[in-house]
Amino acid sequence: MTREPLELLLDQVRAGDPAAAAQLVAAFEPGLRQVVRRAFPDRARSRFDSADVVQSVWVRVLAGLRAGAWHFADGARLGAFLAKVARRRLVSRIRHHFPSSEREQAAGVDLDALPAAEEPRPSQVAQAAELWERMLALCPPDHHDILRLRRTGLGLQEIARRTGLHEGSVRRILRQLARRLALAQEPLPVG
Repeated sequence: MTREPLELLLDQVRAGDPAAAAQLVAAFEPGLRQVVRRAFPDRARSRFDSADVVQSVWVRVLAGLRAGAWHFADGARLGAFLAKVARRRLVSRIRHHFPSSEREQAAGVDLDALPAAEEPRPSQVAQAAELWERMLALCPPDHHDILRLRRTGLGLQEIARRTGLHEGSVRRILRQLARRLALAQEPLPVG
C-alpha cells in the first residue's frame, strides 16, 4: 500500500467505517498470522489457537485506531507495529494459560521431597501381607533371608553377595518359590 491509500483507509477506519476496517484486516492479516504462527510454542497449541491471538490483536488495534491513538507513515511501519502487538499478545496469552508451572519453578519447591501421591489401599496392604505369609510358608527357613532381601528391592547380584550364594542359585530359589506359589493358588471359578 502506498502512503495516500493507507492514510485514506486509516481515516475511514477512524471514522468507524466497517468496510474500511475489513479492508485493512484483509490487507495485513496474512502477514500477522505468519508472525504469530512462527512464534507460537508447541506447548500452547492444545490450550488456544493462533487465530485467537490474531483476533485479539485486531480488537485492540482497531479500537486504538478509532480512538486516534496511532498514526503510521507507511504500510511497513503499520505492519511492524502489528507484528510487535501480536508477539506481545501471544506472550500475554501464554502467561495467562501457564501461570502455575512458572510459579512452582519460581518457588523452588523440591517435588522429589513431597510424599508419594498414592498410598496403597488397606485391602492391598492386607493382600500383600497374606502373600508374604504364604511365601514364607512355602519356602524352607534357610531361604527366608533371600526373600527378605528381595522384598527390600535388592537385585540378584547383591542378594548373592550378602548371602554367600551364587547368583544362579538365588535365581533358582526364587523361581522355585514362584512355581510353588502358582501351583498353590486356588483355581479361578469357571462360569
